[in-house]
Amino acid sequence: MAQTKFLYIVDHYMPFPHSEYGGLWNVIAKDDNECFDLITSEDDGNFYEKFYSNLRENILNARTYALAENVESSVVESFTT
Repeated sequence: MAQTKFLYIVDHYMPFPHSEYGGLWNVIAKDDNECFDLITSEDDGNFYEKFYSNLRENILNARTYALAENVESSVVESFTT
């Protein structure tokens, strides 16, 4: 049986001068840890490590939706300002 995947909508914070407001990450993942790993691997070092604790908290507070189909885990889209 396939494992349930979730769509995470994660608030994204990136400090000035990279961003003044942040944005959103839309991620398909099996759990919070995989969501964190996918975001940090896609981020190319722009999300400074000192903000990773904020990212974990944002993932815990993210809106999540169970998916009906088993699709590949990935960052679907990111929008940052």
